[in-house]
Amino acid sequence: MFRVLIFAALIAGVALAVPQLVGGSTSEPKRQARAAEARQTAPQPNLAEQNRTPAAYTGRGHVVLRADARGHYEGTFRINGRSIRGLIDTGASVIAISRSTARKLGVSVAESDFKYRVSTANGVIPAARVVLRRVELQSIRVNNVEALVIDDKSLATVTLIGMSFLNKLDSYQARNGELILTP
Repeated sequence: MFRVLIFAALIAGVALAVPQLVGGSTSEPKRQARAAEARQTAPQPNLAEQNRTPAAYTGRGHVVLRADARGHYEGTFRINGRSIRGLIDTGASVIAISRSTARKLGVSVAESDFKYRVSTANGVIPAARVVLRRVELQSIRVNNVEALVIDDKSLATVTLIGMSFLNKLDSYQARNGELILTP
């Protein structure tokens, strides 16, 4: 009887060890179940994300911006068909343009449009929400991009290109002094 118990224990040990030795098949169903559960409990994208317009591009590949001496990524953007110098700002939720730049771009804002309060490095300031028809950077084209117009004295001479543009791209990443934008 003792031999039968030892033999049964050996068989049970081998039955548990062999699948792990052969490729971990006992953990694979558990991993798949956990992945399925994570997909089910993952937060669903909001309606704005579902309706976002993907970037369109005229050529293949990606756009690379090199950091300047201060570590900033700047480029010449075309907004509503006009060339504008822009500074990528991942800390900005949307594109920020000055009132005079808005006029240059053909974007009209009335004094009554400045009903939003935004926090900036210069404090809380009034802003007007607008939608830019098209924002381009080299071969990348993005339509209907949210922006804020703020007073000239609150924004330096450069337009800040925020997340309302970057979120419409497939990806963007900074590495080795370069910002790689993929449409």
